[in-house]
Amino acid sequence: MKSQHQVTRRDLFRIGGTHALGWAMAEAYLSSPLFAEDSSNHKSLNRFPNMLQRYFVQQVRQLDEARDLRLAKLSSAADAQAYVESVRGKIRESFGPFPEKTPLNARVTSIVERDTYRIENILFESRPGMIVSANLYVPTGREYPLPGIVGTCGHSRNGKAETAYQSFAQGLARQGYVVLIYDPIGQGERLQYPDEHLKSKVGVGVAEHLKAGNQQFLVGEFFGNWRAWDGIRALDYLLSRKEVDPNQVGVTGNSGGGTMTTWLCGVESRWTMAAPSCFVTTFRRNLENELPTDTEQCPPKALALGLEHEDFLAALAPKPIIILAKEKDFFDVRGSEQAYRRLKKLYRLLGKEENIALFTGPTAHGYSQENREAMYGFFNNVTKISDSNSEPALKIEKDKTLQCTPNGQVAELGSKTVQTFTREISQQLAKSRGKVPPEKLIPILENYLQLADRPAAPDYRILRPLPKSQRVGYPKSKPYATTYAVGTEPGIEALVYRLDKKNRLSRPPADSKRAILYVSHLSSDNELRNEPLIRDLLTAEPDSTLYTVDVRGIGESQPGTCDHNSFHSAYGSDFFYSIHSLMLDRPYPAQRTHDLLSVLGLLKNVGHTEIHLAAKGWGTIPATFAAILHDTVKQVTLKNSLSSYTTLAESEDYDWPLSSLLPGVLQHFDLPDCYTALAAKQLHQIDPWGAKYNTKFAS
Repeated sequence: MKSQHQVTRRDLFRIGGTHALGWAMAEAYLSSPLFAEDSSNHKSLNRFPNMLQRYFVQQVRQLDEARDLRLAKLSSAADAQAYVESVRGKIRESFGPFPEKTPLNARVTSIVERDTYRIENILFESRPGMIVSANLYVPTGREYPLPGIVGTCGHSRNGKAETAYQSFAQGLARQGYVVLIYDPIGQGERLQYPDEHLKSKVGVGVAEHLKAGNQQFLVGEFFGNWRAWDGIRALDYLLSRKEVDPNQVGVTGNSGGGTMTTWLCGVESRWTMAAPSCFVTTFRRNLENELPTDTEQCPPKALALGLEHEDFLAALAPKPIIILAKEKDFFDVRGSEQAYRRLKKLYRLLGKEENIALFTGPTAHGYSQENREAMYGFFNNVTKISDSNSEPALKIEKDKTLQCTPNGQVAELGSKTVQTFTREISQQLAKSRGKVPPEKLIPILENYLQLADRPAAPDYRILRPLPKSQRVGYPKSKPYATTYAVGTEPGIEALVYRLDKKNRLSRPPADSKRAILYVSHLSSDNELRNEPLIRDLLTAEPDSTLYTVDVRGIGESQPGTCDHNSFHSAYGSDFFYSIHSLMLDRPYPAQRTHDLLSVLGLLKNVGHTEIHLAAKGWGTIPATFAAILHDTVKQVTLKNSLSSYTTLAESEDYDWPLSSLLPGVLQHFDLPDCYTALAAKQLHQIDPWGAKYNTKFAS
């Protein structure tokens, strides 16, 4: 039998990068001792594996329909310009502010002379102490200034040296463009988690992006902002060169580089042309097709703000842009066509319909020659630098030739990492925030978690009883479980088990004032068989009614989407819905707290006015917040709770998933503030953990 945390070859392919590198490292990264099945090989009950997919798709489709209605109302140039201004403002709100510009401290480390151009290997600092490695392709034997292009790389082990990315940089240079192509964070010469051999400890590309990016949310940062800032500073460097015409500067890239090209159109107005390749589709298509994308590809609040991929291009309208798509791409070409149609109307209203184009290559994902040639032709039509659309003969360089550092990593030069900055920001926030007193915590939580309107007692369904064969291992004192599917909001049900000495097919009886509610870590069904805490609770309070609950996305509603058994992978279904929750401006922990408050409301209506709220692991996050907010909770027991978000933010390595993290939480409070407040409710913590699951927190 496969374990719960088994991942597919496709998972490891994504995590290791588009070249499937670092599979062994990726597999180790995804594994955790907490994710093993129980000793009896029992397969945990999971009767609602598609609940979350339906819920999220319905929300995004409604937003998409509202978007079409909004666009349909545009009927004049003034309407179109107002729309462009509005999306620029929304993009600023999503991405957050950029830092002040600081000296680039650029230097050329070596020069490679070729027949019609030279390559300068360059280092510059996008932030103080954060070194960016880049190659500058400068045409020779031409009259300057020439058009300039910033090249952004997609996922690859070797970043700017990857064949497809070298190819477009060199192809542009041979036609007369000055091209600056730089390594993305976590790729090429910019690994953020290098070991003593200058190899990634977690996996190149996606794995590094998720590791650094998810953690940044805690301090109110967005990894896409940091990635885009590198591109903005790359443009600053390009424009500092006398060989470059500041009136003709473009940006292009593929896949993850297509993402950055798209985002850069939205956040930087100096571009005069752009060509994103193999990225532009719609958030809706990615969601419907169960396609996870990196942290930086999912801007916070983007869906809630009504933004779509094409809006980032619209922010540059009516400047020339070509969308480069692929017929066989996993980025759905139907979304590319929809984006193009929407932009075409906008450009038509602005009187520049000829400035927007779409090219769809016949092959699969990648910056292949046909897409590169479509880009050359489009840029040449804008700049008139060349009348050729064909790719010149290329000479692919060895990685070492394009190296900017002695041994291939900026880490050896002492470059700061994203995690270093995250730690520093966390420390600054701790000083400015101080301790939050209990009396101030409730309004902060209600506002921050968007829970001012606490859910009323919900409706529920009574599910058919489980056969005895499916209850083997349940506590002998109460071997029966009645299951209530509690509707916490349209499309969402929390699954509540009520343990009893006999079978019931009825509503919960009002048989006791006091009850225990156990919030599961991963599965009520599994933990009723194996979790000692549940048995300890029953032993300590034999007369209390015991309930357990699986909040959304846990246990009975653990998603069966994205890839088979992908739930616990860094790029799997738990991450998928967590990152979409951030784009919808409803963080997953807040949604799960909402579920738990709804269940507490139900129990209160039943007559349970004194609740002992217990939880384990992931369940301790919503349990902590709900315990503070609900008046029926009189006692709290937390096992394996996270010691603090600060600990997680300041640790290079951590296990807690995005679904347990709150964006910007450390700007407002930390978990110890909550634990202090819960002292009044007899809080008992058992084996609290630090950033790693299997590491006990030492206070």
